[in-house]
Amino acid sequence: MFTDEALDSVSVRSLWRESQQSERESRGCQTRAVHSTEAQVQTVSTTVSCTQTEPQDQQTEQLLQQNHDEPEPPGLKDFLQRVEEVVITELVKNARSHAFDGFQVNWGDHSQLVSCLHRLQHPIAQERGLHVTTVSWSCTGSVIACAYGRIDDGYWSTEKSYVCTWNLDRRGLSPKQADLVIDVPTAVTALCCHPEQPALIAGGLYSGEVVVWDTSRTQDPVLALTGMSADSHREPVYQVTWVALQKKGEFGVLSAGSGGRVLLWALDSQQGSFVLNAAYALVRQQVPHSSSSLKTRGSSTVGVTSLALSPWDPDTFLVGSEGGLLLRCSFSSKTPAAVSSEGQSVTLRAPAVFSFRSHSGPVHSIHCSPFHRNLFVSAGTDGLAHLHSMLQDNPLLSLRVSDSYVFQVQWSPTRPLVFAAATGQGEVQIFDLGRRSLRPVATIEQGAAGQAATCLAFNCQSTHLLAVGNTDGTVGVWQLSADLTEQSPRESSQLEQIANQVAE
Repeated sequence: MFTDEALDSVSVRSLWRESQQSERESRGCQTRAVHSTEAQVQTVSTTVSCTQTEPQDQQTEQLLQQNHDEPEPPGLKDFLQRVEEVVITELVKNARSHAFDGFQVNWGDHSQLVSCLHRLQHPIAQERGLHVTTVSWSCTGSVIACAYGRIDDGYWSTEKSYVCTWNLDRRGLSPKQADLVIDVPTAVTALCCHPEQPALIAGGLYSGEVVVWDTSRTQDPVLALTGMSADSHREPVYQVTWVALQKKGEFGVLSAGSGGRVLLWALDSQQGSFVLNAAYALVRQQVPHSSSSLKTRGSSTVGVTSLALSPWDPDTFLVGSEGGLLLRCSFSSKTPAAVSSEGQSVTLRAPAVFSFRSHSGPVHSIHCSPFHRNLFVSAGTDGLAHLHSMLQDNPLLSLRVSDSYVFQVQWSPTRPLVFAAATGQGEVQIFDLGRRSLRPVATIEQGAAGQAATCLAFNCQSTHLLAVGNTDGTVGVWQLSADLTEQSPRESSQLEQIANQVAE
């Protein structure tokens, strides 16, 4: 009934849509070519000059006429003719002279060579009568650290002490309130700030322990401690210093004590411990025989009281002893020490390779020149400062610094011929080897009678600052004038001349 069927499609064109669309046309236009013209003009160079004279009055004319008519003073012409040749000769000599080559005029006020900026103190340590045993500047030059202990008789082994720091760049610095106070169970005998990390401080204790503090850790600043073991010192540690290890960027701690051992520790900061890297023992029979102090009776070991690294040769270090011995040593020595190494993790080696002329008492301080590879200065209880060459056993120069002890000597970081010495009389003497006189060019008076200057430290960053520790428990920060900090052009050559001298 119904079926599907496919039909063709039908389309209907819309006439209405086409009628509604407007007509479109494309048209364009263009302007005529624009003509341009460039023109320039330049003025003629002109110069205008003029001069004017003042009218000469009648009185001036009369005066000139009178002077012209007057005869010359008697003998003047003869005198000028007589001295003419001599004067010309001296002028030629002065023109050829090099006496003032490199001379620089400094119009600053030189009336005061040193002035005190701060007098830092820890009141609790002062109340207990503790002494400042050592001071050290941070690598940034803004923080000064000091350690407390004793340099005289006392209960050193059981007496509590402190390590204090002050940031001199901090606003509102309080000289009587340290920024950080670290309690230490025994006297601190040595201190040294890290050369690259300002928060790390290495210390040596009277108990023989070596410790590293991290001042960024407020709760427990002890980063590593050697403790008491077969590897550690058994006597007071009198010197600690940071040493660059073979691995780039890493530093170890070199410690020396009165037991005659020099130990190199690698710091394991993650484990909070030290690892003994190398050990050296100074034995009397293995010391080179050029020193007269070998006749000294007593223990076979050489008690070390001072130590210095050579900034020029990483294999060389110097040690001073309780008996006055002054020795040049080598880290690379392979000679076994003539002492037992039983129980130790490394074999003890004998490092001494050369002996200098001895002091007549304990050597408290040695410091190598930062400007010449062969020069160093040493001082001790004999009150003398000896200027030595690494190549000669006798000193090049000996200076009487004090009638008392000399606790520390140190070269200036900016003046090749200048060094300072802290004395038991409470004064700091500053010497300039470029002067004809061997007297000190400046003396720092501490002000307190009967108080010794136990230590000092130049600031290698802020080179005009010098810190001095005293037995009254204070640390003086002194400002040095330009005369003591600015190097003259010929100073290095003068130092070279001194180094090339032959000791008598």
